[in-house]
Amino acid sequence: MAVVTTNLDDVVVVEVPGPSLDASNSKDFKTEVAPVLNSAQKVIFDLEHLGFVDSSGLGSILSCLRQLNGAGGDLKLCGMTKPVRALFELVRMHRIFEIYDSRDEALAAFKTPRSAN
Repeated sequence: MAVVTTNLDDVVVVEVPGPSLDASNSKDFKTEVAPVLNSAQKVIFDLEHLGFVDSSGLGSILSCLRQLNGAGGDLKLCGMTKPVRALFELVRMHRIFEIYDSRDEALAAFKTPRSAN
């Protein structure tokens, strides 16, 4: 599994390859993104090529979020297909992750400071 990364200012966009992120390739995914997570504070996973994610894939993405948060960074998701978005909502992961429709929206969210509630 080869991920494609793009640096946009201080944000690294990771294009997650499809068609699936599951038990067969989730470990490879984590290995591929490890250098990005170790060197960047602001990361976006672009999921537009994913049509299917299972619990192993969800666990891998969640692990990436925890690693970044632990280092003071943040992870945002964008470009989800309908089946993947439905799964995230079913297991309530949409409450844990910041999810955006497009890459531009996710980039803009990094540039806008969060309001304190």
